[in-house]
Amino acid sequence: MSKFGDLINTNTPVLIHFSADNNPECIEMHSIIEEIALEMGEKLVIIKIDIQKNKELTEALRIKSAPTLMVYKNGAMVWRQSGITDKASLIMIAKAFN
Repeated sequence: MSKFGDLINTNTPVLIHFSADNNPECIEMHSIIEEIALEMGEKLVIIKIDIQKNKELTEALRIKSAPTLMVYKNGAMVWRQSGITDKASLIMIAKAFN
């Protein structure tokens, strides 16, 4: 958990993508996030976390389904959404916290 705290404690917004490799929605979401990474560059940090390999963190954050997306800024969660979110909405959200 302390590593997670280090990852999210930054002034740059951090988009966390909690996913499961065998989930079709997660695979679709991953391609959307790759496009966002290219467009946003250094204005957004993107981290993918496998919920099956990180059960303690998943339980601590009460993640019930994948994909789940969260945006953190300066160590605080500022946005959270479960399910697929479209590219335009994610870019708008990321820019809102820059």
